Amino acid sequence: MNQKENALRIIHFNQPEWVMEQPPCFIVSYQGCDHEGYEGIGDEHPAGSSWVDIWGVGWHKELEGMMGLPKLCPLENPRNLKLYRWPDPDDERIVSRIYRPKKEYVDETAFLTGSHRDTLWEKAYMLVGMQKLMGYFFTEPEFVKDVFHHIMDFQLGIAQHYLKIGVEMVKMTDDLGIQTGPLLGPRIVSKFLIPEYQRLFQLYKEKQVLINFHSCGNVLSILEPLMELGADILNPIQASANDLNKVRQMTQDRLALQGGVSSKTVLEGTESEITAEVIQRISQLGRKGGYFCCPDQTMPYPQENLNALSSAVKQYGKYPLTI
Repeated sequence: MNQKENALRIIHFNQPEWVMEQPPCFIVSYQGCDHEGYEGIGDEHPAGSSWVDIWGVGWHKELEGMMGLPKLCPLENPRNLKLYRWPDPDDERIVSRIYRPKKEYVDETAFLTGSHRDTLWEKAYMLVGMQKLMGYFFTEPEFVKDVFHHIMDFQLGIAQHYLKIGVEMVKMTDDLGIQTGPLLGPRIVSKFLIPEYQRLFQLYKEKQVLINFHSCGNVLSILEPLMELGADILNPIQASANDLNKVRQMTQDRLALQGGVSSKTVLEGTESEITAEVIQRISQLGRKGGYFCCPDQTMPYPQENLNALSSAVKQYGKYPLTI
């Protein structure tokens, strides 16, 4: 059984042979996906840099190794919407990057994967500003719906290009939780976000494309909506922000999980502490499949700690589990 076959068994709770750290992916993306301008780079700018992305959002990067922060939000005033020019998902400057890497995709044991970073909510607050957007949900609801709809029109246009090259999986990202609970209430999510998510999820589900959805923070409130939409994997399942037993109980046989190993442990822990947590998470989340065991955040971890995690997953993640 190769890596892709085993990953599919994990995703479908169908007797995988071993626990994996993540699904094997060959990722393609469009120009602007990682906050780039039409010609330049984005998050890879050096610290101290400022730039404007394809959406007209102005960025400033303060720390090396971290993404920048949006400083200029072109739609912070609803009156700006009439003159705002939305990026075109068929613009050659944006989509040509999708097709170039396809020629390099030769590993059939990896999923050809398209990226929808900042799928909806995050893109909206980058355009509007988070504080103002929170207020506009109540004072300018039609403006918010219009912004969300245009963002999703763009994502659907990008999706058509991903489908043309034959993607088997897509990654969507929207951080919908904070450490102690949801960032947005259920009424806001169901009224503003779910109808737009439904458009993109439905397109991919009709084409049997797997969906790996990313949300940091506490995710308990969005588990059921994501499963109803058709998500196949949810990451990163932060250990410090979630009741992992409850998350597994709610998602068993319905939604695969990726992450769960505390970033603090991987960043600062000893080899034995990392091994102990890997054993705990595999036992807690992966007894019947449905679990990719890895850190619950992407951080600049010491390489020896990452090696310890990989070694523990390899040693203790063989089915049938003996831990």
